[in-house]
Amino acid sequence: MDAIILSIGDELALGQTVDTNSPWLAQQLAAIGYKPVAHLTVPDDQAAIRQAFEESVGRCDAMIVSGGLGPTEDDLTRQALAEFLERPLELNEAALENVERFFRALRRDMPPRNRIQAMLPHGTAMIENTAGTAPGIYCNYQSGDQKTVCRIFVMPGVPKEMKIMFDRGVLPRLREQGGRGGGGGGNVILSKTLHTFGMGESAIAERIPDLMRRDRNPSVGTTVANGYVSLRINAYADTRERAERELADTDRAARAALGDLIWGEENDTLPEVVAGLLVRDPLAARRAPAVCAAESCTGGLLAKLLTDVPGSSAYFRQGWVTYRNEAKQNELNVSPETLARHGAVSEATVIEMARGAAARSGAPYAVAISGIAGPGGGTADKPVGTVCIALASPRADSTELDVLARTFIFHGDREMVRDRSAKMGLTMLRFRLLGRPMPF
Repeated sequence: MDAIILSIGDELALGQTVDTNSPWLAQQLAAIGYKPVAHLTVPDDQAAIRQAFEESVGRCDAMIVSGGLGPTEDDLTRQALAEFLERPLELNEAALENVERFFRALRRDMPPRNRIQAMLPHGTAMIENTAGTAPGIYCNYQSGDQKTVCRIFVMPGVPKEMKIMFDRGVLPRLREQGGRGGGGGGNVILSKTLHTFGMGESAIAERIPDLMRRDRNPSVGTTVANGYVSLRINAYADTRERAERELADTDRAARAALGDLIWGEENDTLPEVVAGLLVRDPLAARRAPAVCAAESCTGGLLAKLLTDVPGSSAYFRQGWVTYRNEAKQNELNVSPETLARHGAVSEATVIEMARGAAARSGAPYAVAISGIAGPGGGTADKPVGTVCIALASPRADSTELDVLARTFIFHGDREMVRDRSAKMGLTMLRFRLLGRPMPF
């Protein structure tokens, strides 16, 4: 069974707002055997919306629409649907009660303008909205010659409202009704995403050549976003049980091949994963808060990532942004001789920064970063993107510190260099907490 997802809104068409509804809907549809064959985006224009209906109903079994059900002049989805169906808009009493109930819960009178949200094309059904004012619309479209049959579901564009409505009012109908063949069959598609950081896309692919064969099921592909290389696994099967089993088998194979390069899955974030390791680390627990940060080119970004996680006060102690050499000397006891001989961007300097931060804070773990984020400041020996990172951590059964220092070359603009630097600092800390050497 095929499905087309239609997103409506000027802000989406103009790129002012990122469409998060379509990818979410595609995943939900695939999990119940519907194959998304197209994602369409049109502006708040009645003719454009009507045309999208006209061009799509013959290509799919189900059309899932979000957006344009608000009470303002630019919300034109219901009008376009009525025009396409050649049916008049009429007041739907159940829909009106849905809208009024929302305002009663707020102890407010319903503005007259919101009455339009209870106007549905004749013969269509209301989909209850339990999280907002805009009821959804459902109809079973059939062409005059009966050759085209398509179920149309229209929902509000607000992601929270849309997701609740889909789960409560759309998903049950899709599950209980069949596709073009009338049997309701079709393959189930289950997906999973695994995240890595530190190696390029081609290097990851070289480690899993068999998994990435294009004739393989489940299929495995890679995508790159914000420095992360993610593996997307899609399992196609005739039953959910079989899809789950094959997805799990491929997941295990990918983890066996990539090991600790995989830091998380799905909606995990790297800071959350590192936070979890810190919370479970015995040394960090005994000397909590256990981490401090000493930063130069990242300007506090590493500290921000560490404290983005709720409850970060349990593991994050403090940080320094020592941008100038004088600050490195005064705040972190970096020696003038080290700076003069090796420069601010050097492994020798970040080692002293990490040691100084650990000594001043008393934290068992200290991460130090210094680099050239650009766009200027690079030299032949140290081009833009050169970043040195050091991690100080306690030796086993000793009060002495081990300090690991590495030099990296990050490509991209200033924002990208700073972002990759902070994430690499987290990655070095993650591998230390795992008790593993970095594999790159």
